Amino acid sequence: MNMGQTKKPSAQKEHVIDLFREHVSSGKAAFFRKYGMDFVMGRREGPYLWDMDGNKRLLNLHCNGGVFNLGHRNSELIDLLRESLTEIDMGNHHLISKERAYLARLIAELMPSDLDFTVFGVGGGEAIDLAFKVARAYTGRTKIISALGGYHGHTGLALAAGDEKYRKPFGPQAPGFLQVPFGNSEALAAVADRDTAAVILETVPATLGIVIPPEGYLRSVREYCDREGIVLILDEVQTGLGRTGKLWAFEHFDIEPDIVVLGKGLSGGLYPISATVMRKPLESVFHQDPFIHISTFGGSEVGCRIARRVLELYSEPEFLNNVNKLADHFAEGIEALRTRHNRFLLGLRRLGLMMGLELRDQLSGPILTKTAYDHDLLMVYANNDPSVCQLLPPLILEPEQVDRVMEKLDGALASARRLRPVAKIKSKIDHLLGK
Repeated sequence: MNMGQTKKPSAQKEHVIDLFREHVSSGKAAFFRKYGMDFVMGRREGPYLWDMDGNKRLLNLHCNGGVFNLGHRNSELIDLLRESLTEIDMGNHHLISKERAYLARLIAELMPSDLDFTVFGVGGGEAIDLAFKVARAYTGRTKIISALGGYHGHTGLALAAGDEKYRKPFGPQAPGFLQVPFGNSEALAAVADRDTAAVILETVPATLGIVIPPEGYLRSVREYCDREGIVLILDEVQTGLGRTGKLWAFEHFDIEPDIVVLGKGLSGGLYPISATVMRKPLESVFHQDPFIHISTFGGSEVGCRIARRVLELYSEPEFLNNVNKLADHFAEGIEALRTRHNRFLLGLRRLGLMMGLELRDQLSGPILTKTAYDHDLLMVYANNDPSVCQLLPPLILEPEQVDRVMEKLDGALASARRLRPVAKIKSKIDHLLGK
């Protein structure tokens, strides 16, 4: 699968790669070198990333799971960041904060029902950890049920709710965590019991391959949790904030969770911030000791200002209408490509701009990731189902940019079709050699 690069890297770029290999990750450096993808991030703007040598420009169709929903280096947010730094800094988590209060109030106004309280963190894993802690403290129970193939982060409790392959290298699993198939409410009911504190689901599981919930599934889970006194946590780190054409993905399914976890897109691509949003009764777990959970850098005041403006942008009806128009444009283009490449591209999973390309087999996702890169598109296959390639473009693309994506994706699909037989043979040989 190594097609090489068209231009020799500069000495400076090679030096950066050497430093990365020696001091950050030798494995990643070797992987990207092997597949001719040793791209080093340089200039970035809007939907584009340039290699540090300026020899290659990628159109970002992954957005780091939603971090760059508004594109790279949004000028309005950069101006706000600069202005904010003239008067505020991180703040102090021990003290009352105006910036946190204003952001939390806006989140409450945009959430349904009594999802009124927010605790801020730095990343999604930290926010998931807190959601589990709150559910356990509130219910007095311990068991957490998640979905097979789901993904909630790499921190302690979040890791325990994920698949075994993410946990196994790091020792024994934390107790109290079970997984069931996504989309099967009967399987959930079969393992839940009186010690079940919470059920956590991604509204649309991204790492599982952009799986759209079956009709009535989330509603049945909500009703079951209500009957059994179980806290329902929805992980909207990737699906929230306009990605699906609504501000919150759960709005498509006519349900209201007890806890919502936000991250990635909340940062505007400039300042890390995440949020654990909970219904008013659950906040009572902090009444006896309001300092029982802290995050030194969570809810940085500078970050809160950025996130507040980001939320205002995402929630504008015109913005969401445009997301849906772009989604329809993508769907039309992908259908035309499916007709042209129907033995390789089988279909499109889609909820707004939360999209996944259904491919021929599990070898096809990694191959398309590589050939898309060769055609100047940054795409990433779904790690828990490599037969699907994630398609998560910035929410601010112009229609003509969508057309350009289709042109490049057409070429990438054609290359992937040609490369697949060779890659399949190599995969079999590697398997026989025990590689």
